[in-house]
Amino acid sequence: MVLLIEEAVESGARCEEACKVAGIDIRTLQRWRHRPEDGRPEAVHPMPLHSLTDKEKEEILEVVNQPEYKSLPPSQIVPRLADKGVYLASESSFYRVMSEAGQNNHRGRAQKSRKVPLPTTHTATGPNQVWNWDITYLPSRTKGLYYYLYMFEDVYSRNAVAYEVHDEESGEHAARLVQRAVMSQGCWGGSLVLHSDNGSPMKSSTLLAKLHNLGITPSRSRPRVSNDNPYAESLFRTLKYCPQWPSKGFESLDEARGWVRHFVSWYNEEHCHSKIRFVTPGQRHRGEDQEILAKRHALYQTAKEKTPRRWTGQTRNWAPIGEVQLNPDRKNQKAA
Repeated sequence: MVLLIEEAVESGARCEEACKVAGIDIRTLQRWRHRPEDGRPEAVHPMPLHSLTDKEKEEILEVVNQPEYKSLPPSQIVPRLADKGVYLASESSFYRVMSEAGQNNHRGRAQKSRKVPLPTTHTATGPNQVWNWDITYLPSRTKGLYYYLYMFEDVYSRNAVAYEVHDEESGEHAARLVQRAVMSQGCWGGSLVLHSDNGSPMKSSTLLAKLHNLGITPSRSRPRVSNDNPYAESLFRTLKYCPQWPSKGFESLDEARGWVRHFVSWYNEEHCHSKIRFVTPGQRHRGEDQEILAKRHALYQTAKEKTPRRWTGQTRNWAPIGEVQLNPDRKNQKAA
């Protein structure tokens, strides 16, 4: 069309009149001249210089379908590759390539996440300052029979500091477990806060007396508010939706204890937690996350220097997470 109009103008026609005959506005002609590519949706556009090649896309698809990564989203895969010194593409590129291949589906057994209100009023700037704990049911293969998992978690690092499985709920079990946890973590006589919900074992006189003797400040959720103990609930959700979860229940108490022991080992030392920059809870609890995240940052800087046209801004934020608040909403309300 541009060539025909130019030919008409060279023959003596006015450009505006030639555009009218062609059925377009003169501004459309000017836009076509300044943009060599065709702006129509159905047009074939030239490949951008920073686009991934077909070989790179195949390599990404090959990685995400490996047994090690097939149940993980790109947000988990990319940091694990970075720890191995491997950079293929950004997280968004992983999602885009998987979407083009029809593989951008929800990965794992859990339902898609949804936004929930943020839950109580303590701030942790390091490990062993704020713990939370809860009890959850572990089903047995006998209908109506359950085992009970007691779990204590550090809010700052998400590290499971103590756990036990019993066949009953009891404040006495919790009291003995919290004492062993304090001794193993070496935080006797500190300023530790222990948060929980309002269950009967959490309010038992035996546990409260033990907390007083250990110098621990008890903290509990608001009555009838289920999301005031989110870190414990999140840990239990990870436990019950992991691929190895025995959907038919546990055959015995010993089997339940063995399974939980393996889970806690995996969770503390292998699971890359999304809320602490995808390092493991154990690494953050021991203070190793600073060095790990610094190496990831250096790797991304090198990748940016190698192919700068693929980066329109800063590299991914690998700065360590700072303080952790148990309930920022309530704290802001008090400040106001």
